[in-house]
Amino acid sequence: MNNLLTISGSPHVHTDESIKKIMFSVVYAMVPAMLVSVYFFGLDAVRVIGISVIACVLVEYLIQKYLIKGDVTINDGSAIVTGVLLAFNVPANLPTWIIIVGAIVSIGVAKMAFGGIGKNPFNPALVGRVFLLISFPAQMTSWPLPKPLFAQTVTDTITGATPLGLLKEGQMAGKTIEQIMADPNMPDYIQRMIGFQTGSLGEMSALALFLGAIFMFFRKVITWQIPISYLLSSFIFAGIFWMIDPTHYADPFFHLITGGLMLGIFYMATDMVSSPMTPKGQIVFGIGCGLLTMIIRLWGAYPEGVSFAILIMNAFAPLINKAFKPTRFGL
Repeated sequence: MNNLLTISGSPHVHTDESIKKIMFSVVYAMVPAMLVSVYFFGLDAVRVIGISVIACVLVEYLIQKYLIKGDVTINDGSAIVTGVLLAFNVPANLPTWIIIVGAIVSIGVAKMAFGGIGKNPFNPALVGRVFLLISFPAQMTSWPLPKPLFAQTVTDTITGATPLGLLKEGQMAGKTIEQIMADPNMPDYIQRMIGFQTGSLGEMSALALFLGAIFMFFRKVITWQIPISYLLSSFIFAGIFWMIDPTHYADPFFHLITGGLMLGIFYMATDMVSSPMTPKGQIVFGIGCGLLTMIIRLWGAYPEGVSFAILIMNAFAPLINKAFKPTRFGL
């Protein structure tokens, strides 16, 4: 008798959508942010994104072909998504060999070691990024200053601090928020929105990331629960302390459009494999991400908290799933 049931790993999506369609929709959504990074960093951005994608796809192929010796599934696009997200989480001047190390950790350790797509408990790109940050802190915190493509030259790249870095340094020096924002190196709100600020490739332009997010909502690749709960919780939490002491804490709009918050909200926290399954669980997950991000930003030694917050909440996803089980069919 033929088997009537097929057992496979999550995600289980009852729709005409396929993993390949979903993954390439995410890639298409990241195109505006890619173009902004290329505009401000030129060939360096192309190099980082290209090497990261090629390395992630190649590592997954080699593991499936020669270690697991199973079906090769690199055509599903998941390795490409991981490669782009990893590139989005590193500076444009990162050496090529370090990018390859990040790809090996992202795919080999964070994804394939757990069985491949649908089985990884943590976002692979974030695992790779945090590994690189801990292992190569100097290279991972050397931020090239953005320069419009038509104004770029072959001279050595000049580096500077990110807006969050300037904020943290100013607070540690005892400066007020007004003094920190008056720093000539601090970009204004318009510059931060369009991408004229230092940082990782994918956190340059909040506007480009938002445009991509609209596309993903339209394609129903992501739902509102995690992004909205993440955005509101971080915005409200930052806003409360800003209202309590505006001389010491930056306003919530500053936090929203600087660093990797928009990238994390729409592209990494929404990973359907490492996030909770139910709508209520996703709201709890998003709130946890938002609170942890702001706690790390406001009081941690490290100016950014998005990567750590999402990974911590990834670890809690199984418990959240257990606490918010969906109603069984027939009840």
